[in-house]
Amino acid sequence: MTLLQVAKLGKSYDSQTQVLKDVSFTVEAGEFVSVIGPSGAGKSTLLRCINRMVEINHGKILFDERDVGSLKKKDLRKLRTDIGMVFQHYNLVPRLTVIENVLHGRFGYKNTVQGVLGRFTEEEKEQAFYLLDKLGIAEHAYKRCDQLSGGQQQRVGICRALIQDPKLILCDEPIASLDPNSSKVIMDHLQSITKELGITCIVNLHQVEVAQSYSDRIIGLRKGEVVFDGRSALLLEEQINHIYGTKQRELITV
Repeated sequence: MTLLQVAKLGKSYDSQTQVLKDVSFTVEAGEFVSVIGPSGAGKSTLLRCINRMVEINHGKILFDERDVGSLKKKDLRKLRTDIGMVFQHYNLVPRLTVIENVLHGRFGYKNTVQGVLGRFTEEEKEQAFYLLDKLGIAEHAYKRCDQLSGGQQQRVGICRALIQDPKLILCDEPIASLDPNSSKVIMDHLQSITKELGITCIVNLHQVEVAQSYSDRIIGLRKGEVVFDGRSALLLEEQINHIYGTKQRELITV
């Protein structure tokens, strides 16, 4: 079943620079897709258009048969409960505990009073601990997030996205700030838990070898355009050179 359709998507932040140009692709439910490309290719902007963190200038995005660009405030909020987001720099509240940060992922389901007072059900708390356990950090539940390593903080960020009970998770350079060992832990968890829970995942990555190792499919962006879209096994040296515009690329493995 097709979960996401992107059709002729265009995005500009000013009149001089078009960040995305006629980007089109579909994503099936349950797929693990990596988006690769050099810095400035439009990878982060693409993800932010999908959950409308930035407005769409041209084209259309359909998510779960909903026209993302036309949604009003209430419906847009509902959409964002169905799309989890994992950020490069974690986007946690450092002074709060791990469990508090994870439960923030439920704010989209709360009214204003419930959100301000932090009222969560026992079921939500149990789910938070279940996810922390699945990602191997349950013993840190009551530590402040600023006491954790970068890899541990990223796992908290993944738990926060998962507790939304999303249909899709968008991960914007989730391992860019991590060492190779921590990167492998994060990618292993992302791959295994999204597969186990039946969640579709789109991950922005700089590391080509990581994308090839973990993805069902790879989308290559260059200067805001899709220049490759295919199974990971079909991404050969020729296609990689075309995406990056050079034969010199950093080799990072996990």
